Amino acid sequence: MIRSNTDSPADVISWMENEAASLWPALLGSLSYRRTRCIQPNCAACQSGEQHASWVLYGRHDGRRFAVYVPEDLVPEVRRAVDNGRALQDLLIQAGPRYVKALKRVRKSRPMQKSQQKSKNG
Repeated sequence: MIRSNTDSPADVISWMENEAASLWPALLGSLSYRRTRCIQPNCAACQSGEQHASWVLYGRHDGRRFAVYVPEDLVPEVRRAVDNGRALQDLLIQAGPRYVKALKRVRKSRPMQKSQQKSKNG
């Protein structure tokens, strides 16, 4: 619901709060299923090509990549949090232009101060 022509800044904030309320928990990153070799020299799983499967949450923090092992039973909850994080990120992207337009409308509707009138006329 975008009504950017009539929204006040307070309306945009209220809209964001309402939309974001259902998006918790939220994580940024990606959940990946990986297969890797282990360090054991005669591992049957690695020698057969099956390797060792696991779930991992990847992300970035302070410019550095991180990886966190996710146990199988927590995968649905982590996946939901990652999906919520993407939805929250999309909400913030939508809110930016909408909030700025609302701020501009408020500024435009205020009477100009004398110092602004002088600089505009002079």
